[in-house]
This record gives sequence, structure tokens and C-alpha cells, in this order.
Amino acid sequence: MPSLLNILAYAAFPAAAVVVGGIVASIRAPGPGTRSAVQHFAAGVVFAALATELLPDVMHRRLPLVTIAGFALGVIVMLGLKALTQPPPRPDLLQGQLPTSLLIALAVDIALDGLLIGVGFAAGVRQGLLLTIALALEVLFLGVSAAAALCGAGASRATIGLIAMGLGALLLAGAGIGAALLINMSGVAFDAVLSFGVAALLYLVTEELLVEAHEVPETPFLSATFFVGFLVLLVLEMLI
Repeated sequence: MPSLLNILAYAAFPAAAVVVGGIVASIRAPGPGTRSAVQHFAAGVVFAALATELLPDVMHRRLPLVTIAGFALGVIVMLGLKALTQPPPRPDLLQGQLPTSLLIALAVDIALDGLLIGVGFAAGVRQGLLLTIALALEVLFLGVSAAAALCGAGASRATIGLIAMGLGALLLAGAGIGAALLINMSGVAFDAVLSFGVAALLYLVTEELLVEAHEVPETPFLSATFFVGFLVLLVLEMLI
């Protein structure tokens, strides 16, 4: 496992992606087609990291009860985050107010992504590097989502930039905490954490990235970007 400073250096790239996504979206938000294409691509990348790196590691450990417990906890946590991000019944009531509940949910989600980066590096340098690449694309659009919500509430670009930097700092903190906690973790506990990460990433792909990507009419090009993302990470894995 690399040192904590090295892990934080790698995690700085997705942290920067959060900030870039927020700042760019505050200036000019990408169109629906562009967002959908990148979300399809990111879903393919994350799914490839999950299928080729984390799932085989969990299966080789052969701890079914621990896997069930960690996986179930991951599903519960992600469903709780989903409940926090539900839109209000009267969106007009939030006009001119910061979407606090949404920002809290995004903050928890991004901190969890940082934790997953720490989990990846605890499993191995290659696993951590591939997971960092995959999650950088995902958190880029979390930054875009935060900026879009803040723009709708009338927040200034300076406010959006500061909040985006705060989200990036949370990702770094999550990665640092995850790496520090997992350095001396026992095999059983680590399997539970790894199973938690598998559930969280599965939820991320199926219930967040792809659901949002399908908010625009599906086209063959948009569908193909998912498989391109999967193939890109698969080839990267072969080369690393």
C-alpha cells in the first residue's frame, strides 16, 4: 500500500475535478447531450473498475457472511443518501435559498467517494489508481450538479467556487481517513469494507450515473459511450 501522502496526491485529481466541474458549470453548464454522453462513459469506467478489480478480490476472500453484511450496509447507506437527495414537493419554495439538504447529501456522497479511493489503494496500487480514474469522472458531475442547484438558488460564482473547493477538500479528507483506517485493518474487517465499496459503486452506476444519463432520449451514440468507457479502463488495466 502506498504512503498516505501518495494516496492524497492521487486523490487530488478527482478533488480538482469536483472544483473544475463546479466552476465550469457556474459559467456555462454543459448541454443535456454532453452530460448524458459523459455520464454514460463514466458509468462504463466505474463498472469496469468494479468488475475487474474489486469484485474478484471479494470473491477470492471467500467470506460470504462478512460479504453479505458489508454489502447490505453499503446498500442501506446509499439508499439513505438517495432519500436525502429527493427533490422537494414544492421546488418554488427553495427559490432564493441554498439547497442545504442536497448539498449535505452531495458532501456525504463525495466524502464516501474519497473513502472508496482509500479502499482501492488498500486493495492494491493498481486497484486504487484505476478507481481514482473512474471516480474522477463521477465526481466531476457531482460538482456540476452542485453548481446547477446553486445557480438555480441564485448563488454567486464566488459562492459556487468556494462550495466546490469545500467538496474537493471533503474528498481528500475521505481518502485520507479511508487509507489511515485501512492500513492495519484485519482481513475480515477489510472484506466488509470492500463489500461495502462494491455495493456503493454498483449503486453509483445503476441508480445515479445511468439514471441521470437516461433523462435525455437514448441514441446509439450515447449507448456506445458506456461500452467505450468500459473498454478504455479495461485496456488501461492491461497496460498498467
